[in-house]
Amino acid sequence: MNKQQIKGGWNVLKGRLKKAYADLTDDDLKHAEGNLDELVGIIQQRVGRRQEEIRREVEDMLG
Repeated sequence: MNKQQIKGGWNVLKGRLKKAYADLTDDDLKHAEGNLDELVGIIQQRVGRRQEEIRREVEDMLG
């Protein structure tokens, strides 16, 4: 998954992320905007799960 794919689907992804990870804030999403590594790190801090698992879920959300 490259940065262009993430940025291209960012608005759709934000809605899906908020549903999947209720602990995420708008500030979290704004901070990570388009950066998958940053996003995965933030989600990991919020939910306490493994990065690989979170990364796979986020990539699945993008389709």
